[in-house]
Amino acid sequence: MNDNVALRRALATLILAAGSLLPASLAFGDPLPGRDVLKFSQRPMDGTPIVDASGGTTLYWGHDELSTAYSSAAATAPRIYQGVFMADDFADKFSSPVVHVKWWGSYLNNFQTPEFPVDKFLISFESDIPQSPNNPFSRPGVPLLNQIVRRVPIGGLTPGSGTYTEKPISPGGAPLFESLYEYNAELHLGKEFFQQPDTVYWLKIVALVDLPTGVPVDPPPTFAPRWGWHNRDYTIMDPLASTPPAVVPGEHLVGTIGGGPLASPIWHFQDDAVTGRIFVDTAGPMGQIMPVIDQSEYAPTRYVPLADGPEQIGQYSKDLAFELYTLVPEPGSCLLLVTGLAGVFALRRRDE
Repeated sequence: MNDNVALRRALATLILAAGSLLPASLAFGDPLPGRDVLKFSQRPMDGTPIVDASGGTTLYWGHDELSTAYSSAAATAPRIYQGVFMADDFADKFSSPVVHVKWWGSYLNNFQTPEFPVDKFLISFESDIPQSPNNPFSRPGVPLLNQIVRRVPIGGLTPGSGTYTEKPISPGGAPLFESLYEYNAELHLGKEFFQQPDTVYWLKIVALVDLPTGVPVDPPPTFAPRWGWHNRDYTIMDPLASTPPAVVPGEHLVGTIGGGPLASPIWHFQDDAVTGRIFVDTAGPMGQIMPVIDQSEYAPTRYVPLADGPEQIGQYSKDLAFELYTLVPEPGSCLLLVTGLAGVFALRRRDE
């Protein structure tokens, strides 16, 4: 490859990177206008059309995997939550910090109760333990940054507040008919997740529920709500996710689903979403913001036939639905970078 071609490719790459840092309203909507910009995206399955072999179209609405922990400690005592978690891996091409998390989920069987609301979530960013001869599937490793965010009314989200909003967006459809909710959380000020580019991490999101003092929580009582994390719409590629050779396999096409020339793609990032057991300890001076967590009994998960697609979808590893946002850069930063490189390219052309 000659120098001219290499420079052209470098310029094109940086222009694309700069474009990805434009306001996220140009993509899927901006949680806090003028502040947060999209950097990783796995959209939710919500009435996704898939064409079958006969040419007919079926809508698939996805499903939710239980990710809820419970505590029944006295109100004056440090709370220890225990239950089931879901986690999914991610990596993007940027070194910018995560300041905002969006995700989707449902109350299993649409069961909610005002006496025991889901009004706080654990959000945890963790290292990756990759698949190896002694580890049949990748899974979350060491917690790197975790925090509890608390619910505020729609419109009440403010930068760096450690709060989230819950908004119903869809009634769902067959076979589960579970209403789908969208969640937007601003991480605590000073508790942003500073990631490295093209590095695999895990995101864990768990609903935390307070029950009456002394009530057994394992298993939880039938009157307790069970919140689940929704799966990704695998027909939509994430162009912001890391790809080979930087991350292998990264965001990649694993197959198609449906029939004929109109078969839908199945996009997947890295490895299976993982479930397991979790303990969340809020004791200590920072426990109400940054608790200590312990996890075990890891297991990979797959898509569910008829809820997530035709029968054959059950053989594929599952991704979860979430998006990560960073801060909008200073308006001149990306422009200066692209303009400067364009000038270098012009000088090279003039000197040839």
